[in-house]
Amino acid sequence: MDKITIEGVLLTPLKKIHHPKGDVLHGMKSSDAGFSGFGEAYFSTINFGDIKIWKKHLEMTLNFVVPMGEIRFVIYDDRENSTTKNSFFNVTLGESNYQRITIHYGVWVAFNGIGETYNLLLNLASIEHDPNEIIRKEELSEIAFQW
Repeated sequence: MDKITIEGVLLTPLKKIHHPKGDVLHGMKSSDAGFSGFGEAYFSTINFGDIKIWKKHLEMTLNFVVPMGEIRFVIYDDRENSTTKNSFFNVTLGESNYQRITIHYGVWVAFNGIGETYNLLLNLASIEHDPNEIIRKEELSEIAFQW
């Protein structure tokens, strides 16, 4: 397991059950650590080499799973009262590192497509999407991280 350096971030190894006619890939159960309610589930894709830049949720806990491809996630903590203030954590998840990353609200997250074919992301969000609870950066460089 990767060493987590941000308070409120959790990596959970997930099961892949092989079946000759198609595999089963676990995502999340209500009894799992990191489960904080269910608002919606959605899929998103990201192209190879592209970066979806920094955003911070004010209420939503994210639960990202990458069942296809590879996606690198970078989390930055700028919370005033956090024990991990000004820390970064990054991890690449996907077919070869099949885990769920839980990201508590209040920290910044950005991610980029590493897989050269198809990069698919599932978010099992704690609340329904609300554009009023998200803060977005306009430029990737607004948070100093060496991509």
